[in-house]
Amino acid sequence: MNLLCCISLMKYILAFIGTVSLVLGVIGIFLPVLPTTPFLLLSAALYLRSSRRLYNWLLSHKHLGPYIKNFYEKRAIPLRVKIVSVSLLWITLLYCAFFVASAWWMRILFIAIATGVTVHILGYKTLQR
Repeated sequence: MNLLCCISLMKYILAFIGTVSLVLGVIGIFLPVLPTTPFLLLSAALYLRSSRRLYNWLLSHKHLGPYIKNFYEKRAIPLRVKIVSVSLLWITLLYCAFFVASAWWMRILFIAIATGVTVHILGYKTLQR
């Protein structure tokens, strides 16, 4: 295969992975276990490298575009999103730590992950309206 063919194939692969990420992000709007914003940011990054048309469509989307624009432009997360994300994170991981994990080290791991992600989320500025 020549270089041009490989580049073209790679663009299709990136667009496909971006679409899978987008679907997961949209599902994450309705399922608290899946995060929305990281999947949308990944989709935007993959679309930017594969298809300018898909990237522009995503950024101009009525409902999904603001998630990405706010994060890219302001490096901030809305207060409501912070509260919901951190709350659901702790509810889910505490449930796993106390009702799913059988080993003590797994319980500590779940709580450590929840703490790390919480610090990460709260480390971003809060988006003011």
